[in-house]
Amino acid sequence: MKHSWRWLLSFLFLAPAWLSAGEERTFTLDLPPASLGQWYRPANKHDVWLHLMFSLRRDMQAVSEYSALEKPELLRQWLDRLEKDYRRIGELVPEWQDELELELFPKMRKAGSPEELGRLQRKLARSCEGCHREYRLGAVLRYRTPDFSVVKVESSESLEEEKYDRVMQRLVTLVNRVKIASADGRWPAAGEALEQLQVRMEDLGESCAACHKDEAPRERILGEAAQAALRKLADGLEQKDSGTVGRYLGEFAVTSCARCHAIHRPLAQLRQLLEKTEEAGDPK
Repeated sequence: MKHSWRWLLSFLFLAPAWLSAGEERTFTLDLPPASLGQWYRPANKHDVWLHLMFSLRRDMQAVSEYSALEKPELLRQWLDRLEKDYRRIGELVPEWQDELELELFPKMRKAGSPEELGRLQRKLARSCEGCHREYRLGAVLRYRTPDFSVVKVESSESLEEEKYDRVMQRLVTLVNRVKIASADGRWPAAGEALEQLQVRMEDLGESCAACHKDEAPRERILGEAAQAALRKLADGLEQKDSGTVGRYLGEFAVTSCARCHAIHRPLAQLRQLLEKTEEAGDPK
């Protein structure tokens, strides 16, 4: 399955530890056809493509198991289901229609032994694996990585959109202001910065709902552990104890900021790079 959009990434950007001094490498990433995008959120209300992939994996397993168990009726039913789901690939992404290995299905139905059926299944699986090798990373970056370009923040009257980079920079400024002001004994300034930090973290947390429909992901990053660190930090400010402030400011940064960055930032940066490449008119 070939689609000719390509873009280059430097390994120096991705993983400096892999490189010797002065050495730089590039690799080529194939992007899937644009028509694939309509089967992912938010373009679609449901994760149509992902559910199709899950169904195909389940179909393949059922065929293998009922072949080994010598259950011909159930085997036939699951072969029919496998072919139906497999044909949907070409229906959803017409550019891939000619790449489908449809000729394997009559052969699988006529297979005279589990070994022969297994051989044909493995051939079908290799076709799937080849597509995954070429396009899965591109699809993840393009359709399963959140867009962190803007975030909605609370204003005096309504929610307004603000550039994510600006939001992050403001949070960094506030964290550092708490540290600087407390180290220099400017306790009112440190307390004011902490109050602003808490408000802005709450605003940021509201953006989690764009991808996460339940509270669990937000709880892991902005939940009780982060809130406990902020309460201890506030106690340190009230007691004018710069050591306590520094300890729990660091704990908050690790619990909340670093954890979120480790999960989201690498893929978000790769998505941004991909979008810049597309906008620049990477040759087809």
